[in-house]
Amino acid sequence: MTNPSPKTDPVFSAQGLTKVYGEGPTAVHALRGVDLDIVRGEFVVLLGASGSGKSTLLNILGGLDSPSDGTARWTHQGQTHELTGASDAELTRYRREHVGFVFQFYNLIPSLTALENVMLVTDLADDPMPPEEALALVGLEGRMNHFVSQLSGGEQQRVAIARAIAKRPAVLLCDEPTGALDCATGVMVLQAIEHVNRTLGTTTVVITHNAPIADMADRVLRLADGRIVDARVNEHKVAASTLKW
Repeated sequence: MTNPSPKTDPVFSAQGLTKVYGEGPTAVHALRGVDLDIVRGEFVVLLGASGSGKSTLLNILGGLDSPSDGTARWTHQGQTHELTGASDAELTRYRREHVGFVFQFYNLIPSLTALENVMLVTDLADDPMPPEEALALVGLEGRMNHFVSQLSGGEQQRVAIARAIAKRPAVLLCDEPTGALDCATGVMVLQAIEHVNRTLGTTTVVITHNAPIADMADRVLRLADGRIVDARVNEHKVAASTLKW
């Protein structure tokens, strides 16, 4: 199905995205003709069970994977760029300069402090925010000199968010960011993501199997069997702080 979304100022536009892993009778069809538009500043939740195609779709939008068929484009500062057919070097530059990733597991370097983990990105970015500012945005201004082992799981995930946003990415792509956390800790992480979207205007896509999280989004796309099977706009989205699961 085609998902409802405003057509103005698109960041992502995809048509007929198909992804097949393997060949013959053992082939896995991860995506089956997905059409998608996401507009600037939007907070979108991709909702679905494991194996529904959420991560594959996110990875294609983030330049980590390529579709077997279909097209995907992204637009930045009025210029539209093809993701499908882009070279490895072009995709590497796209990821480095324009995309912030947050995964279920934090991928922090244990021997470094929270501040030093964020500095790994700011030292490489063209126009980064100060790492202290990135950590303050996720509520960790008082924990920045702590080592990873001294931080809770939720704090580690918020360091990962700070690291992702420190380069001022155009889009923030989050793959099950609360998957390893309990509800109370997960809510704090979602509040940090919500704050980044609202304060910086960063286009944000969160994938989850957890239905209550969808209530905080501007728009919810539900995937099943590699297709978008339902789409809705939240006319009255709720604050992350009110979520329970």
